[in-house]
Amino acid sequence: MALIRKARLSLSTFIVGSAPVLFPLSFALNRTMSYIWGDFGVFIVLLYGVLYNGILVLTYLRERDVYQVAVRAGNLGLAFAVGLLVSVSGCSWSLFGWYLAALAFFHWSEYFTTAATNPRSLTLESFLLDHSREYQLAALASLTEFTLEWMILPGMKQMWAVSVAGLVLTVAGEILRKASMCTAGRNFNHYVQHTKQHDHRLVTHGVYKFCRHPSYVGWFCWSLGTQIMLCNPFCLVGYAVVSWRFFNERIYEEEIYLLNFFGEDYLDYQRRVPTGLPFISGYRGVL
Repeated sequence: MALIRKARLSLSTFIVGSAPVLFPLSFALNRTMSYIWGDFGVFIVLLYGVLYNGILVLTYLRERDVYQVAVRAGNLGLAFAVGLLVSVSGCSWSLFGWYLAALAFFHWSEYFTTAATNPRSLTLESFLLDHSREYQLAALASLTEFTLEWMILPGMKQMWAVSVAGLVLTVAGEILRKASMCTAGRNFNHYVQHTKQHDHRLVTHGVYKFCRHPSYVGWFCWSLGTQIMLCNPFCLVGYAVVSWRFFNERIYEEEIYLLNFFGEDYLDYQRRVPTGLPFISGYRGVL
């Protein structure tokens, strides 16, 4: 199936935005250029970011809705590149580079996967950048804890075995979430649906054979994995509690509508397949 224009646009601008990951290799081909990169690498990436954003403005000046997609995807690509560069720089903030790359890729891939699998529900909100005030506060808390602990207990941010375990969990969560979105296709939506669409189908195959809400399980694993990766013990506990409460309420509400939509079929599905999240059983109605 051919990708719609906004899917192609988000992909191309993300790739071009992430081009700085190639800069170290390019500059290393020449000794003089290598010295320049070593001394001015940060400024070169900043200059690239400014120029790239200027090009986006000039290119999509007359198409505001298209520009809104391009600037988000392009700058997420840039953030992804910066995260990768920091992660391999050998500096004491390497772990934060992992986190930044994971965060940027997650938000871009949410939009791109929605555009590719369910374009009718596609909006700018599909980037999930302004998902909620609580989500933004959680990201700020994560950065704050990492910075304070890095300043006070720098050795705490050098537990590489813990961070690698967190990275594995983050990647696994990302894969599971995107697999659930691709499997559900047009049946997936970022928001609880209160009205059944004419082509809304109950999805029970693929990853949905193992848990009823694989997208939530993936997001749960991804969010906890990022905090393990950063060696952020306080945010890890906070993320676990807040995420669990959110998904407990969300799944309960969503399954009321799913039972109304699909009746006995969903009730049977409930009996056979768990939600996938610990100590969350969802809505147990009786038809």
